[in-house]
Amino acid sequence: MEPENCLLDDFVLSLAKQQPARICFLPTAGGDSPAYVARFYRAFSGRCIPTDLTLIDSALPRRPARTGDLSDFVQQQEIFYVGGGNTVHLLALWRAHGLDRLLREAWLRGAILCGVSAGMNCWFRASVTDGFGALASLSDGLGLLEGTACPHYDGDVNRRPAFHRAIADGFPTGYAADDGAALHFIGQEFVGAVSSRQGARAYRVALRHGQVLEDELPTRFLGD
Repeated sequence: MEPENCLLDDFVLSLAKQQPARICFLPTAGGDSPAYVARFYRAFSGRCIPTDLTLIDSALPRRPARTGDLSDFVQQQEIFYVGGGNTVHLLALWRAHGLDRLLREAWLRGAILCGVSAGMNCWFRASVTDGFGALASLSDGLGLLEGTACPHYDGDVNRRPAFHRAIADGFPTGYAADDGAALHFIGQEFVGAVSSRQGARAYRVALRHGQVLEDELPTRFLGD
């Protein structure tokens, strides 16, 4: 949802089997911000069938209105697009409402799961997040993808060293992505990295022989 740059959004939509795709925005990590939801609709309206799923009683009416309606609502969607914000709060709310289980079931049925920032972190076993108020390790992600995640690798000067420290302290091998870069998995298999910005890269980060090392992953610029 970058203004004037829809390359990653187009890539996500291209993965859908049905066209126009049904895409559902989950702004949980951002506190179900009405402005964030409006930004989603500006980016996707007219290109697909957009909807949103909210859990917090805010200025927006909850959609669906009751937790008991979540299962039917989730089953109707093909793509789930998770917004950025607080990964810790996102996981707690999803688990309280059973949405974590429903998204896992949707993924197993073939739904596309994607997102930015917290929407990257949540799918992995563990991640580096500022959801606690300062950058820290989070070890209880959904675990649909094994290993660890670190978004904003080039966008926040503290992210790379924080991720390296976590790996050195025993965090599993993981993936890092610059702003504008995305990791593409089919099931649990990594199949490639793409980017909406020239020079944005993705990395595999691991501890080898007592040293944290980065392997830059081939990243395809979607504007070519």
